[in-house]
Amino acid sequence: MNINVLLVDDQTLVREGLSSLLSLSDNVTVVAQASSGREAVRLTTESEPDVILMDIRMPDLSGIEAVELLRTKGFQTPVLMLTTFDDHESIMKAIQAGAEGYLLKDVSLEVLVGAIEALADGKTWLQPAITERIVQGLKESKAPENDNKQTLVEPLTDKEIAVLRLIAAGLSNNEIAESLFKSTGTVKNQVSSLMAKLGVRDRTRAVLKAIDLGLL
Repeated sequence: MNINVLLVDDQTLVREGLSSLLSLSDNVTVVAQASSGREAVRLTTESEPDVILMDIRMPDLSGIEAVELLRTKGFQTPVLMLTTFDDHESIMKAIQAGAEGYLLKDVSLEVLVGAIEALADGKTWLQPAITERIVQGLKESKAPENDNKQTLVEPLTDKEIAVLRLIAAGLSNNEIAESLFKSTGTVKNQVSSLMAKLGVRDRTRAVLKAIDLGLL
């Protein structure tokens, strides 16, 4: 499987460095490069990438604004945000804008390619440490009077909430299974069940919804 990637960063050296790094992978091809959010929107139409690697902070049009514009225009190309910053507010805005993944630029080639492959496969990707920052940041920013109670039509079970907490910590299904001494199949079913109850389509949004409901 070859994955075509659009690389977006306003810094030439960063773009060239990432492009050279990704050229070492047999599964990824950089088909176009953009130096701004506006150029990224134009090149998405021209190059039809499978995944977009987008810097979050750029002049003229930020990565977050570019994602919003892409979604407004009807493009559903998965976007992996890349940045040197890890503040939860930027992460939240990127996710709310429609980004499917978020990585710091200091990750290894293996992790970067893994994230690209995950997005190309319809999944989401957040570094565990970043997921923890999102959860902690949102908890700290929620006012006491907005401390919501669980209001789901079908409440989560204690076991599902336990799995949800481990998802929030960035653990994979296999790691959750090991932690809870369960089979991976059982955990997979519980993850599917809790996402259905929360009315979300991926693990990241499950965590965000659970925080809003006061479950985490």
